[in-house]
Amino acid sequence: QYQGWMSWEKSHYIPHWDTWKYGLLDWKNMINPLASGIKNAWRVTTVSNSYLDELKQSSNGLEKLFIYERNKSFGILNGIDNDVWNPKTDTYLKNHFTAKTVTNGKVANKKIICENFEINAELPLFVFIGRLVGEKAADILPDVILSALFSMQKNVSFLILGSGDTEVEWRLKKLAADFIGNYNVVIGYNEKLSHHMYAGADFLLMPSRVEPCGLNQMYAMRYGTVPMVRATGGLRDTVIDMGDEGGYGIRFFNASIGDVLHAISRALQVYFEDPEKLTAMRTDMMLIDNSWDNSAMQYVNVYEGM
Repeated sequence: QYQGWMSWEKSHYIPHWDTWKYGLLDWKNMINPLASGIKNAWRVTTVSNSYLDELKQSSNGLEKLFIYERNKSFGILNGIDNDVWNPKTDTYLKNHFTAKTVTNGKVANKKIICENFEINAELPLFVFIGRLVGEKAADILPDVILSALFSMQKNVSFLILGSGDTEVEWRLKKLAADFIGNYNVVIGYNEKLSHHMYAGADFLLMPSRVEPCGLNQMYAMRYGTVPMVRATGGLRDTVIDMGDEGGYGIRFFNASIGDVLHAISRALQVYFEDPEKLTAMRTDMMLIDNSWDNSAMQYVNVYEGM
């Protein structure tokens, strides 16, 4: 979205350059620093393979450039800090747990967070943690929550943490008074609370319209919280749907109210009707290594390959 475009009339603002090589600065008759970087780089990396593929289809005018430079481009997933995000040692938590004790550990953490926010701990808890902006599809959250609570007869609960668009904030806050016991919201940034939410929640909502990599789904998996993600960018690369072999998450294809509600209904089905499968999913996802170790080696291999 931010490529640094400027007209050729402003070319005197940049340091001295070889005018014979103006083509390296130009993209669509404009000086474009991002396009220049891609042209001149020996290697181009993005933070997931799927995002790299998506850039060839939609990159705000750079689609043909990404296609042309595809042979020097690589997707390498971001990693997370396994020491900071570790339910066994997390300093923010009173009730620590591992993959072997995930069921009891999540029940204990869920009880605390539900008591703090007047939510029924007997219900499956869905959370959203992040920026309340269009890229994250936060604008559909109020309608999703309202529709879910009515269509599913309040057999579900939600807790939202984030800030961003003022209208979305207002709509989310307005819902809180009408659904005590099923819903609450915290506007702002709160590191401690986010750790508690990952530890105590049953499901994490990520209906993102754009997500080059995504970290929240990795944090959730580390804490045995089932990620519910739109199949885009890094979300598609890191979350396998529970209907597929080896699956542990829930994927959907559109950032729409209907798709998210369908995903929630699938989540409720496994929560109420197949608790053994839910426990197995939690255990499997907690054993996945999303640390920087693997990603760092991929970067080393790319650089050494030059």
